[in-house]
Amino acid sequence: MLWMDRRCIEEAGIISEINGFYVDPTFYLPKALWFYKHEPEIYEKTKYFFPCPEYINYLLTGNAATIFPVADYERFIWTEALVTQLGMAWRKFPDGVRPGQRIGETTAAARDLLGVPIGVPVVAGGPDFIVSIIGTGTTAPGRVCDRAGTSEGINLCTDQEVSDSRLLTVRHVIDGYSNVSGIVSTSGKAVQWFKEITGNADSPFAQLFSDIEAVAAGANKLIFLPYLAGERAPIWDPSARGAFVGLTMNHGRREMMRAVVESVGFAIRDIITVMEDIGLSVDDIRITGGQARSAAWIQMKANITGKRFLLPIMKDAELAGDLCLALFGLGTYGSLAEAAENAVQIERVFEPNREDVKVYDDLFPIYRESYAGLKEAFRRISGMA
Repeated sequence: MLWMDRRCIEEAGIISEINGFYVDPTFYLPKALWFYKHEPEIYEKTKYFFPCPEYINYLLTGNAATIFPVADYERFIWTEALVTQLGMAWRKFPDGVRPGQRIGETTAAARDLLGVPIGVPVVAGGPDFIVSIIGTGTTAPGRVCDRAGTSEGINLCTDQEVSDSRLLTVRHVIDGYSNVSGIVSTSGKAVQWFKEITGNADSPFAQLFSDIEAVAAGANKLIFLPYLAGERAPIWDPSARGAFVGLTMNHGRREMMRAVVESVGFAIRDIITVMEDIGLSVDDIRITGGQARSAAWIQMKANITGKRFLLPIMKDAELAGDLCLALFGLGTYGSLAEAAENAVQIERVFEPNREDVKVYDDLFPIYRESYAGLKEAFRRISGMA
């Protein structure tokens, strides 16, 4: 059951009410509770509930463990008190380990199943956004990691205390700092969706950007809301829907495609604006993931947000972050921050184009107002049989 699966909205609401803070349907525990309530036979047969990477670790070592990225992250995943209050058995929810902690060594069963040698150390990684933070060097205040793929995670390292329901705030994996984040549910997925419905599913992104480069910034005053699977930060609305705003007979496929691509930048800017409105500093944004392979897309994001984007040499920051965790876990470096500063190198810097920035400055308030005006319509449509 993947993160975009929305069937457990009711279960997320129950957990949110008990916790006293919002828990999104994309999180792990609402999905486990859904099985408990709707598939009791599967629930009873289940030995452990695992996020996918922890299941791989279990196959490698035979040791069941849940990776809790930082000390207070249990409340976003699961705790014994909460699981028990929900009526489920705590034995089905593995104990926690931290990133960089050894889980065990590869077993004979892992050798037979996966072909790996016996006795290889297995070190805990972490959720994709955690290892991306490390693998982009987002380990000092003011640095932001843009984990850009099917969805989008915006993570800011700060030395300030933060409490705002529009953002997720937990301790940073680096001691002494906080990680303030917002998540866009469908960013690259929205672009892929539009490619598919227009018969261009197999077209590479380079061709896509070549196709829309003749369209000026702002897509001829056309805005797209990329809420194709609800939306997380900063609106946290599972009923939100996608929408083109400002569509006229003067718009065609190219303008619509550009609006969809630009919507990703607007969604990022929405999160960053909330961060800055509450007094946080955003100095630069380090990008990783599939979108990091498109210079045109990175430049567009820089223009829409007005922020400098940094492109690391290693585009898949999860791999770089896992390398840092392994080196730390094996004792090569004394801290994760030291490992990241040594391992992460920047290949290119993208500065905002000031002329385009002016266009997007005018459109961004309309982007925000469009959701506010359609919010009730989205709720009513979602509630229809």
